[in-house]
Amino acid sequence: MKAAVCHEFGKPLVIEDVDIADPQSGEVKVRLSACAICHSDITYMEGKWGGALPAIYGHEAAGVVESTGDGVTNTKVGDHVLVTLIRSCGTCHYCAQGAHTNCEAVFSLGEKSPLSFSDGRGDIVQGLGTSAFAEQVVVHASQVAPIPDDIPMESASLISCGVITGLGAVTNTAQVPAGSNVVVIGVGGVGLNSVQGGALSGAKTIIALDLNDAKTEAALDFGATHGLNAGANDVVDQVKALTDGRGADYAFVTVGATVAVEQAISMISPSGAVVIVGMPPVGATAAFAPLNLADATQRILGSKMGSTKLVSDIPKLTSLYKQGRLKLDELITGRYTLDQVNEAIESVRRGDALRNIIVFE
Repeated sequence: MKAAVCHEFGKPLVIEDVDIADPQSGEVKVRLSACAICHSDITYMEGKWGGALPAIYGHEAAGVVESTGDGVTNTKVGDHVLVTLIRSCGTCHYCAQGAHTNCEAVFSLGEKSPLSFSDGRGDIVQGLGTSAFAEQVVVHASQVAPIPDDIPMESASLISCGVITGLGAVTNTAQVPAGSNVVVIGVGGVGLNSVQGGALSGAKTIIALDLNDAKTEAALDFGATHGLNAGANDVVDQVKALTDGRGADYAFVTVGATVAVEQAISMISPSGAVVIVGMPPVGATAAFAPLNLADATQRILGSKMGSTKLVSDIPKLTSLYKQGRLKLDELITGRYTLDQVNEAIESVRRGDALRNIIVFE
């Protein structure tokens, strides 16, 4: 099969012939139809989160199940499925609490990659446990979720990361109650879904912040009540003016910048919460005054993949889409072939796109 391989951090991906193993017990092979470009892929490609090379990245995908290993019961050949990076055993300490993104089990795919160069040069790292910048993937069965056949694959692929990460941070991690005041810092592909999560939760005020005014304008179409430029000198005062002088009940930081975390802390109300959704580079730190947080009973929460439980959350999200209450099609900026993957990535890196999609069919 063809795949886009990262040989050197910070360099363009190379389209190569790659072999992929058959699925083993508990595993699934999926022929991909679409894969979205996520900033996490770019962060890995730039070496900011470390990792070994050569590797294939990509993790926000949808396709059709081609074959399964023994013991797979949640899907079958021919099913349309989402492919995610959430790999869970369902029985460990964290899975038993519903925290599937913190699963502590060891999987065979984590020990031995199913990918290798067709010319015998050796194995290729399965980036983010998925490697969806390729025509096929082999993943653990827990990483796939069946979807209705009538949902377009390109739109469905967005649910696999951007939607569940952004929207789930609001509905699962923070569990924002109706009537809340919400700020979303960074309204790209993930942040717009936090905006949608706020709207679906019944938030009273949803303030979208970004350095790109075009993105804050777009956020109004996804449910934001106000759009502000995050770089304005008085942006904190503007937020407080829109929230009865108190600040936001919840501030969602969807970009991987520590300055945005510090900004968010200054924008929340007493008893408010900052939810860190976007992940900064390894070693990045933020400065804040713990005394002030304790005195105001404020909180800082981490949210990985929107604290998602695929079995229960994906049916809800696909239902919302079919009802016209969840925007997916509108998140797609551009469609590219695998051969154009570097062009698609550059567009996302420049901030030109909400979500670009690699289309395999």
